[in-house]
Amino acid sequence: MGRSRGGFGSKFHVVTARLSSPKSDGAGTPLAIEVTAGQVHESTRAESVIGQAIATLIGRRRKKWKRRHKPRRLAGDKGYSVRRVRDWLSGQDIEPVIPHKDNEKARHDPFVWFDKVTYRQRAVVEQCVGWLKEFRRIGTRFEKLAVNFHGMLQLPMIRRYLKLLFSDSA
Repeated sequence: MGRSRGGFGSKFHVVTARLSSPKSDGAGTPLAIEVTAGQVHESTRAESVIGQAIATLIGRRRKKWKRRHKPRRLAGDKGYSVRRVRDWLSGQDIEPVIPHKDNEKARHDPFVWFDKVTYRQRAVVEQCVGWLKEFRRIGTRFEKLAVNFHGMLQLPMIRRYLKLLFSDSA
């Protein structure tokens, strides 16, 4: 967004899930969100926001469910293409679907395979961010403090959860 009087602005990092429930619209349900300063690199916050999303998914686990609650694959943009993030995801038994940067050696290695079909599903994240920015208070960022802005980001998330839970009853 550029530089303002307060600094470089801010950005939010969001992890979404693509739900296969008949109630979901397929546009992505936000699981975890963090607000950082605009100059902070994406890869520095990857472990914490993904860890929050995994904790959210595991927290929903019930004994009668037998399926896996951790994601099998995680798609991210080139900002998350660092060895530390890839190693952390592999340690969590999550396959990283992150394109390599142009200056990385692995990009030119013919033995490194990149799943383009899975990466196209990353559009769900962009749709979720667009949906969040439809809320005027988030799109224009009325809040000065990051804590208040984070709270305003959580309100549409709560609204989405309530819509998913109670859409057929009422």
